[in-house]
Amino acid sequence: MMDFDDFSGALAEKPLSQTEKAAAVLLAMGKQVAGRLLKYFTQNELQMIIASAQSLRLIPPDELAQLVAEFEDLFTEGAGLMDNAKAIESILEEGLTPDEVDSLLGRRTAFQAYETSIWDRLGEADPVFVAKFLMREHPQTIAYVLSMMPSAFGAKVLLQLPEAQRADIMNRTVNLKEVSPKAAQIIENRVLGLMAEIDAERNASGSTKVADLMNELDKPQVDTLLSSLESINKESVEKVRPKIFLFDDLTRMPQPSRVLLLNDIASDILTMALRGSSAEIREIVLSSISPRQRRMIESDLQTGTNGINPREIAIARRAIAQEAIRLANSGQIELKPRENTPVEEAA
Repeated sequence: MMDFDDFSGALAEKPLSQTEKAAAVLLAMGKQVAGRLLKYFTQNELQMIIASAQSLRLIPPDELAQLVAEFEDLFTEGAGLMDNAKAIESILEEGLTPDEVDSLLGRRTAFQAYETSIWDRLGEADPVFVAKFLMREHPQTIAYVLSMMPSAFGAKVLLQLPEAQRADIMNRTVNLKEVSPKAAQIIENRVLGLMAEIDAERNASGSTKVADLMNELDKPQVDTLLSSLESINKESVEKVRPKIFLFDDLTRMPQPSRVLLLNDIASDILTMALRGSSAEIREIVLSSISPRQRRMIESDLQTGTNGINPREIAIARRAIAQEAIRLANSGQIELKPRENTPVEEAA
């Protein structure tokens, strides 16, 4: 390691710091000699020297002579130090690798940021969220997007797509032809829209947290809290309400999703959840399970709610709602009917 403290001496103008003296001497040496000396400096010292060299004041030859007295054989009389930033870069390139030079000068980070494409940025998103977005698109568009994603992330997204569509999408990806620049730009603009949605979703973490809390409560409690929130800020209610799913919301769930959900729920939990429920929701639930299971539950429900702890009913209903949310988050069911998209209508 080179010792900066060896450079000393009173100077006529504003005194140079030890790092500035070292930078001045290196600049005076020339590329080849100075480049061979760089290996004796630590990374931290090199960064300090670079910073000093880029802002180094003009050093007259006579002042420079005092700094390089120990290196007279390498000093060329009359050398002034004008373009210090360019000179120090040239010296670095002589003694270091390109990656090391880029790192020291801070160019690598900026370059990498410029090089990061929307597809690389997409790889930082939630695969479930991206898959839900892609399901709005035509299968050929999905195939193109998958082909552009980083492979590891694309595989995760593919597994989040409905199993019945995976083979078709993979086949389209395998046989994908060259996409015109215009079409590619249209798709990339759609992906930019997805990135905006992802950013908005991240910024909405507060409403998600509140909804998660409310999903742990009973419907009367949720209704009371929403009314209180609405009296303060209606916009906040509009952000939270769509993310809340309770047992009574089974009436809005698409029938295929409801069947998938309820056929995996134990009969005793379904029975408890249906105790004291309305005739509408009872029929909706019972029509979504097997005839045999329906007969068993209907028989158990004839005993009514006598001797049943209301808390047990609330727990059973909450268990069903939480399972619905879990399956929806994994992309297996939908909590609400989807609006038809142009692609779906065309299909």
